[in-house]
Amino acid sequence: MTTAYFTHADCRAHDMGRGHPECPARLDAIEDHLLATGLDIALHRVDAPLARHEDLMLAHAEGYLLELAEFMQQAEATGEHRALDPDTTVCPATWQAALRAAGAAVAATDAVIDGRAENAFCAVRPPGHHATRSAAMGFCFFNNVAVAARHALDVRGLDRVAIIDFDVHHGNGTEDIIAGDDRVLMVSFFQDQIYPYSGGVPLGTNMVNLPIPAYTRGGEIRELIEANWMPRLDEFRPQMIFISAGFDAHREDDLGQLGLVEADYEWITLRLMDVARRHAGGRIVSCLEGGYALSALARSVAAHLRALAGV
Repeated sequence: MTTAYFTHADCRAHDMGRGHPECPARLDAIEDHLLATGLDIALHRVDAPLARHEDLMLAHAEGYLLELAEFMQQAEATGEHRALDPDTTVCPATWQAALRAAGAAVAATDAVIDGRAENAFCAVRPPGHHATRSAAMGFCFFNNVAVAARHALDVRGLDRVAIIDFDVHHGNGTEDIIAGDDRVLMVSFFQDQIYPYSGGVPLGTNMVNLPIPAYTRGGEIRELIEANWMPRLDEFRPQMIFISAGFDAHREDDLGQLGLVEADYEWITLRLMDVARRHAGGRIVSCLEGGYALSALARSVAAHLRALAGV
């Protein structure tokens, strides 16, 4: 099967400062591991294009987009870092990187719908799943997966899509954007009682939220996925699957306290591929979210990609 791998050098130029966990080295670690293992040969590489304003408008308020553009232009003009919140900072290269990240998700969606790839992975940053309709937060500016899912529905004419989020942190931004949109089913797990301290009560009936206690291991999470995600996904019959692929639930990652390992990410990916084969013609677009322990991140992304590519 053909797995498209969308990325761009601009995504490395975004830098939120010394010591910040969401750093350019994340993409370097992934690339180095793919080269060292030979997995890069199995992937079809594509340069991510820039998202257009109309793409971003599918998931974000126009006022927010205009304010964010002005804020980032000021950073470009001064050459300085500017903080939107204590966790989320822009530098002169952030605007271009964020447009590439959202553009990758949209282009990957088109590639999969058009049959140029069976599935796709977007190795991009900044991530997106904390960005709400009208606010940046949690290292995120544009909600890449939400933009792509709405593109599949509103531009490409699909009727039903699913969003799966397995980041250790609740995808509050995605939930904010798609809550109540019956064309979208969002299923997720996340560690309970950590940033952004949400998700315990879903915002809409189109959500399956699984708050997980700290120190839960992969076997227990697999059982919860089978019991809670799978029946709803099969009932919903999505025509395409989008994945917010965060790898910070890995047991080596200090930003969370869950106990997943590479084999768990492979298992989750294979189960989602089963759903995609039954209902969506195999169509999956996955976008990188979290994952900050560099070696664990690289190994986990490789496990995810091996499953997607069937190698």
